[in-house]
Amino acid sequence: MSVTHTGEPPTEPGTDPRRWWGLVVIALAQLMVVLDATIVNIALPSAQADLGMSNGNRQWVITAYTLAFGGLLLLGGRIADLAGRKRTFVIGLIGFAVASAIGGAAATDGMLFAARALQGVFAAVLAPSALSLLTTTFTDPRERGKAFGIYGALAGSGSAIGFIVGGLLTEYLNWRWCLYVNVPIAAVAVFGAFALLHDRPGHADARLDVPGVLLGCGGLVAIVYGFSEAEPRGWSDPVVLALLAGGVALLAVFVWWQTQAKSPLLPLHIVRDRDRAGCFLTMGLATIGMFGLFLFMTYYLQVILAYSPVRTGLAFLPLTVAIIIGSTQISARLLPHVAPRALMGPGMLLAAGGMLILTRMTVHSSYTTEILPALLLMGLGMGLTFMPVFSTATAGVAPRDSGVTSATVNTSQQVGGSIGTALLNTIATTSAASYVAAHLRDPARRAQVVAEGTVHGYTVALWWAAGVMLLAGLVAVLMVTAGPPKHGARQEEAVPEPVV
Repeated sequence: MSVTHTGEPPTEPGTDPRRWWGLVVIALAQLMVVLDATIVNIALPSAQADLGMSNGNRQWVITAYTLAFGGLLLLGGRIADLAGRKRTFVIGLIGFAVASAIGGAAATDGMLFAARALQGVFAAVLAPSALSLLTTTFTDPRERGKAFGIYGALAGSGSAIGFIVGGLLTEYLNWRWCLYVNVPIAAVAVFGAFALLHDRPGHADARLDVPGVLLGCGGLVAIVYGFSEAEPRGWSDPVVLALLAGGVALLAVFVWWQTQAKSPLLPLHIVRDRDRAGCFLTMGLATIGMFGLFLFMTYYLQVILAYSPVRTGLAFLPLTVAIIIGSTQISARLLPHVAPRALMGPGMLLAAGGMLILTRMTVHSSYTTEILPALLLMGLGMGLTFMPVFSTATAGVAPRDSGVTSATVNTSQQVGGSIGTALLNTIATTSAASYVAAHLRDPARRAQVVAEGTVHGYTVALWWAAGVMLLAGLVAVLMVTAGPPKHGARQEEAVPEPVV
């Protein structure tokens, strides 16, 4: 999930006796942002049925959030510089709560999509403010390490909490409560922020790169929308081609503008470094497959295997546990002794292997013998990859660039998730429709053929996801040439956060 930090010297002495309660407030806000990326996954089948979404459009419930979040993350850090962290933290909390309430009350799918996009906008303001406040609250090196460990553990467990809480709320209340639940959480965090958090004033000389935001976000939206429109229109449709070409053109202009802007949203020297560029690309490609997995497995477990929402949430738990183990118990222990690509390459190979196992799914697959091993391989592979990606991408950067570097690697994750969800959902729905058209000969077997076609669509998309993950591993091996981190070397201010 998102990380950004300005690298400024702290203003608080770190002796406030209430600072650990302040950590609770900050972690609570970040947990809300992280779990909201998965809590809605469990509710999506119920929301789709209630609001009459098409299979092609349902992905926008996920994509609208991740796209706005990733596209505006760098801007959110700049706004925190300008207005002050505590102020933007509170504004982000209130805005996120309002957007959540609108989404919970959505009467149409369009209203829900808009609310999710608005959540992403305020999450992009809230997340960087939260981490910056944490860095100024804890200044003692020993306390700082403990605080970041607690913060990272809570944020890292957000996906598991999201799946389980989403299942409970959907099954025993209503899918809308997966959004309404953010309102009381945000309210508690707002009151806690006013009572417990401190901050320095913002910088009036900080500038916002508005043209950069419009060009970068516009290009990403055009590409993702083009992928989603390929399902109803076809890949050769002029509208689809125009959206994809226009998105690429806008991103090209964005890159040019970053060389001209006085306060660029993304200083290009950040991505010119071979190791960092390799890490950004590896993360983006890896999350293309991961976010697609969340979408397909949610529908597979609930619609095909008839799992309850709660059982579905628990079914994802081994994946999250495996990610945490791979990241904290394997990668963290081995990275001081081996080159990052020695972890990232095998990690992506394991994840791709898990995907390939899932391509054998049928309408009668067993969770224990067929689904669980794939989820464990996926989780271990992702855990092996995430930790060295964050560590390598943020190593050796100047303090003034630490925030934008951390934000960029997280942006690549959110953007990868957006593109992956749209692209793989289009592949799955198109393949399913083709299968049903080719095999539906007896109307009496329509339900069975539709179920088989749906699973066939998932497996075709998972083949593509496995290929993308193998490509991510190849990129990591060829581009990331850094050696093991030096023992005892002090990292710059950027503190990467585990992502699940």
